[in-house]
Amino acid sequence: MGRVRKIAKNTTFLMISQIISYIFTFFITMYAARYFGANIFGIWSIALSITGIIGIFADLGMSTLMVREISRNLSARDKYISNIFLIKIILSILTLGLIIIITNIIGYSEIVKNVIYIVTVSVIIGSFSGVLGAIFQANEKMEYISLSTILSSVIVLLGTVIMIHYNLSIIFFAFINVVSAGLISAYILFKYVQNFPLPEPRIDLSFWKPIIKESWPFGITALSGMLYNYIDSIMLSVVQGAEVVGWYSAAYRLMLILLFIPNAINMAIFPVMSQFYTSSKNSLKLMNEKYFKYMIIIGVPMGVGVTILADKIILTIFGLGYSQSIIALQILIWTIILTFAGAPFVQLLQSINKQYIITKISIISAATNILLNLFLIPLFSYIGASFATLIAAIFSTGYIFLVTYKFGYGIQYKTIMDDLSKILFATLIISIFILYFKDLNLFLLVIMATLLYLIIIYIFGCIDEVDIMLLKQLRR
Repeated sequence: MGRVRKIAKNTTFLMISQIISYIFTFFITMYAARYFGANIFGIWSIALSITGIIGIFADLGMSTLMVREISRNLSARDKYISNIFLIKIILSILTLGLIIIITNIIGYSEIVKNVIYIVTVSVIIGSFSGVLGAIFQANEKMEYISLSTILSSVIVLLGTVIMIHYNLSIIFFAFINVVSAGLISAYILFKYVQNFPLPEPRIDLSFWKPIIKESWPFGITALSGMLYNYIDSIMLSVVQGAEVVGWYSAAYRLMLILLFIPNAINMAIFPVMSQFYTSSKNSLKLMNEKYFKYMIIIGVPMGVGVTILADKIILTIFGLGYSQSIIALQILIWTIILTFAGAPFVQLLQSINKQYIITKISIISAATNILLNLFLIPLFSYIGASFATLIAAIFSTGYIFLVTYKFGYGIQYKTIMDDLSKILFATLIISIFILYFKDLNLFLLVIMATLLYLIIIYIFGCIDEVDIMLLKQLRR
C-alpha cells in the first residue's frame, strides 16, 4: 500500500493547492467581473479563449509526454529536457505569429488585440516552465507544483486588488499575468536546481521525430479540449459582441473552477496509472473504478445543487449586471457531472498508451460543438452556446464509456446501478432540503447541504470496506 500513501500525499498537496488557487481564482473572477462590467469582462474572456486555443501550439502535448516517459525511465530526463526546450523555442515563435494573424483576420479592435498579445506572452513563458514542471510530476514531487500554483494565484489576486484600488485598465490586468508567469518560472527553475542536477545538453535532432510523433496526440487532445471549452466564446464575440461573451463567461468560468477536483487527482495519479499498466493491470482497474465512484459521489449533487441555486449564486457573486448568466449556469453545470464521470476513463486511456483514442473523441466532440454553435448561436445566442456544450459533453462521455468497456476496463453495470441509486436518493433528499431552506444565506446553505449529504451517503453504505481500507492507508 506504499503506492496508496504516495498517491495520498501527492493528491493532498495538489488538492490543497488547487482549492487555495481556485478560491483565489474565484475572487479574481468576481472582482474583475464586477469591476470591468460585462463588456470589458467579455474582452478579457475573448483574450483567454484565443490564447487558450492557440497557446496549445507552444507545447503540442510534450509536457504530458515527458511525464509519461520519464516516470517510466528517469534516466531519460536530460535528453527530453534538452530537445523539448529547443523545440518549444521554435513553436513559441510560430504561436505568436499565428496569434497575430488570427486576431487581425477576425478584425478585433486594438484594445482586444493588445490584451491578446500580452496574454500570449504569459502563455509562452508558462509553456517553458512546464518543461521543468513535468520533471517534478514524473518524479511525483507534487509539492513544488502545488506551491507554484498557489503563488501564481496570489500574485494575480494582489495585482487585481491594486488594479481596482488605483482604477487601472484591462491592459494592466493582462500584464499581471506576464509578471506572474515570469516569477513562477523563476521559482520552478530555482527548485529544479535544488532537487536535480543541471541537465546536460543532449541535443539529438533524430529524437525530434519520435517526440513529435508521440506527443501530437496529447497536443491534439488538448487543442480539441480548448476548442470545446472556448470556441463558443470566440464565436459569440464575432456574432453577438463582447457583452454577451461576458454574460456567458461569468457562468462558464464558475463551472471551470469546479474542475479543480478531477484536475488535481489526474495530476497525482497519472504517473502511477502509467506504471500500473506495465506492472499490475488489476491495480489499474481497481484505481479506475474507485476514481469513477468518487467522481459520481461528488458530481451528481453538485450539478443538482447548482441548478437549484443558480440565481442566488450569480447574483451574489457577480451582481444584477449578470442576471442573464443564470440560465447559462443552470445548463452548463450539467456538463460537470459528465466531465467528472468521464475523467477517470480519459486518464486511464492516456495511461495505457491509447491517447490516440482520446484524440479522436476530442476532435469529434470539438467538431460537434462547433457545428452546434454555428446553428444555435445565431438563433439563441449564449443560451444556444450553453446547450451546444452540454450536447457535445453527452456525446463525448458516452463514447469514452463504450471505448473503455471494449478494452476491458469498464465499470460493471450492477456496480454502477448500486452506487448510483444510493447517490441519486441522497441527492433527492438534499434537493428537498435546499428548496425548503433556499432563503438562507447561500454559503451557510451550501455547508449544511454538504454535511447532510455526507451523512446520508455514509448511512446508505456508499462508502464500502475497500474505501475504508484505502482511507486508512491514506491517513498513514
